[in-house]
Amino acid sequence: MLSDERTSLGFVEFISIMALMIALTALSIDAMLPALTEIGRDLKVSNTNDTQLVISVIFLGTAVGQLACGPLSDSYGRKPLVFAGITIFIIGSLLCIFASEFSWMLWGRLLQGVGLGAPRVISTAIIRDLYQGREMARVMSYVMTIFILVPVLAPALGQLILFVASWRMIFTMLLIMALLVLCWFMIRQPETLPPTQRAQFSAQQLINSVSRVLRNPVTLGYTITAGLVSGPFVAFLSSIQQILQQQYGLGTLFPLFFAGLSIAVGSASLLNARLVMRIGMRSMARRALITMSTAVLIYGVLASYSDGHPPLWSFMLFLSTILFCTGILFGNLNALAMEPLGKIAGVGAAITSSLATFISVPIGMFIGLSYNGTVLPLIAGFGICSLTAIVTQHLTETRR
Repeated sequence: MLSDERTSLGFVEFISIMALMIALTALSIDAMLPALTEIGRDLKVSNTNDTQLVISVIFLGTAVGQLACGPLSDSYGRKPLVFAGITIFIIGSLLCIFASEFSWMLWGRLLQGVGLGAPRVISTAIIRDLYQGREMARVMSYVMTIFILVPVLAPALGQLILFVASWRMIFTMLLIMALLVLCWFMIRQPETLPPTQRAQFSAQQLINSVSRVLRNPVTLGYTITAGLVSGPFVAFLSSIQQILQQQYGLGTLFPLFFAGLSIAVGSASLLNARLVMRIGMRSMARRALITMSTAVLIYGVLASYSDGHPPLWSFMLFLSTILFCTGILFGNLNALAMEPLGKIAGVGAAITSSLATFISVPIGMFIGLSYNGTVLPLIAGFGICSLTAIVTQHLTETRR
């Protein structure tokens, strides 16, 4: 860790700012989950599964935003790009607030995602500016622990807003939250990339940086692994509202059950922060992938005997196990991919996050849109992706 004006914030405040910047994405996704049915009805969506696009499109936008903002932040500093990104997010929020057609809603969500790419990737770059190795994994785990509090609370917040107002008020709340995060960051967070350490922006320099990232077998391998892990997680976020509210008939109890699942991810991130310094990132990731694959194989057989509609308690237990493993994996895989990229942290974070998202979103959309009234597509998605991720990590380590 560095000890200069770039780290003048207290550790708790620094973690809080970084977590909220990342959590703005989670809030923009999870607060919408209870409103998907109303959005589909008000905007005259004919196919129920199409409302999942309100969730998945924002991931695509985030990937594009990260790819642009990361390299630019290496040349112009971290803070100006965060300001630009959140401004774009606010414009996208306004489009969603006043959308009268589903297509305009999707354009607004895409813009929201592009804007969110800046705080998402730059927060990772800032952490990499100040930390490395296992210490970075520890910081990322603390960030992810706070980050997970948002999914715990966001659906309940969205449901509460729906009790007193329309779904458009949820987007208004997102706009206000973005303004608050922007003000806190711009006023309190020092610039972590001084002018003397910035790379002059040029197309050739960008090509060289991209080439360096993609030619590094460790970075590329763990980025692909992260994408494989994130794919079924995107499908989970896109389809869980249909599964719990419609298939299992939970109705307004959905936020409570979703909060329980979110706690599983958060507790895993907290446990990882405590263990990673002793056990190591690679070992933690390998154990989580093996546990996930084993759970999927066992539960997949049990779920098939109930024609894809297992008892709710068993499905919640299964998802809690899978999401606990996912919480272990997120911080470690990101840190492992970023570890060799200290001197190009901005472009490195952009490329690794964007590539992982470009891998995960098509996988997640395919799994989510395959929803057929049973949980079998989601279980199969987790199983295939986790097994492939185990192979990918093994191949990456053999080339390291």
